[in-house]
Amino acid sequence: MPLTFGPTHFAPVLAEMARHHPQLHIQTAYSDRFVDLITEGFDCAIRGGYLQDSNLIAKRVGPIHGKLVASPDYIKAHGSPETVEQIVDHQALMQGTEAWQSVDGDRIVTVQPQGRFKADSATALAAAAAAGLGIAWLPDCITYEYVASGALVPIMTRYPVPREPSMSFARGVSIPHGKCGCSRRC
Repeated sequence: MPLTFGPTHFAPVLAEMARHHPQLHIQTAYSDRFVDLITEGFDCAIRGGYLQDSNLIAKRVGPIHGKLVASPDYIKAHGSPETVEQIVDHQALMQGTEAWQSVDGDRIVTVQPQGRFKADSATALAAAAAAGLGIAWLPDCITYEYVASGALVPIMTRYPVPREPSMSFARGVSIPHGKCGCSRRC
């Protein structure tokens, strides 16, 4: 579950679920790191973003509103991309090797940005963007104060980011009877 908003947004929901289901055992791990559900033994994960081609079953939980941002200093020194395709000409601040998607009219355009600064924390990426190291796709809950103060500005607003966060479940993971109150495969 993402560290950047898991404790504040999901922890109260999980606590309430545990209160209503006293036989349910819940252990959460909050991290912005992309975990391998099967290898690391997780039953489920809440992930923000797009589910890559995998053997996971996903259910959309709700939108995470985000945008591309950069600092005024970065824009002054390097300009701002005007089209989705121009993103690859800029330093991208990313968690890893993810693809970025934008909506262009009625189609979704995917690009593979490149950059020299990567972090497993959206908070760290926002700080790097504010320091002028590049452009970043970040959720509004992370960038709100930066944008309000002028430290970051939205870029490429003509090309919004699709809103498709998902809750991902490992396929075929069996929760023992009594843990969730049923005997079906969850």
